[in-house]
Amino acid sequence: MAAPFFSTPFQPYVYQSQEDTITPFQILGGEAQVVQIMLKSHEKVIARPGSMCFMSGSVEMENIFIPENEVGVWQWLFGKTVTSIVLRNSGPSDGFVGVAAPSLARILPIDLSVFGGQILCQPDAFLCSINNVKVSNTVDQRGRNLMTTAEGFLRQKISGQGLAFILAGGSVLQKNLEVGEVLAVDVSCIVAINSTVNVQVKYNGPVRRAVFGGDNLVTATLTGPGIVFIQSLPFQRFSQRIARAVTSPNMRENPKLFVQIAIFFFLAYVVIVSSLILTDV
Repeated sequence: MAAPFFSTPFQPYVYQSQEDTITPFQILGGEAQVVQIMLKSHEKVIARPGSMCFMSGSVEMENIFIPENEVGVWQWLFGKTVTSIVLRNSGPSDGFVGVAAPSLARILPIDLSVFGGQILCQPDAFLCSINNVKVSNTVDQRGRNLMTTAEGFLRQKISGQGLAFILAGGSVLQKNLEVGEVLAVDVSCIVAINSTVNVQVKYNGPVRRAVFGGDNLVTATLTGPGIVFIQSLPFQRFSQRIARAVTSPNMRENPKLFVQIAIFFFLAYVVIVSSLILTDV
């Protein structure tokens, strides 16, 4: 079946699985990208909820719970989704689906067989997959273990022998580290690494910088061999800059806002202390 008329000419990449199944796909757009995947009869794509952009008439969508792909109740309690969508071509002829990035992100195709069957990614990096792919999300509740290992900030493990599509922000670089080669990267800029890369996390400066802000607070030292994907504009940094741009005009219009807030909390403190003293008396 031909590609949709509104897309660019379909000159796809071709993914060939270990079972000799060939699946062509094409990544469309420059920033908020869409991956268009051609599906033969009874082939399917597993994707994150809300990512379906378009699909041919023969493709059916089903929202399912995949327990082996999620942490379950803990994921749900912390605001994560515990379901996935299955896009299956139920028709006799070829069909297609378009899976879109949820933000201004680029889509990276990852053939897991090239990465030894496993890759460690930033949270919510997974977009969709073809064939046998398992997504495991880890949640570490212990504050002392936060950011002490790679799993502290790369909390999504994608494993299997299929093709996975992951998300990255801004421009994306791929670094191939040789044995013993060292690369220092800001933690938020790491999209994914394979399991052969050794990771050591370093805090740049005192803890008080975490309270009063500061860029490049945490750096990861990566030691090869292995492959590292680096993004220039993480979504968290992008959203913070938008929030600053929205709030800063209000601050300029009212430069005494900080003083007013300080006076408010001081008066509230005086009232609370006075009430406690009067109660004891």
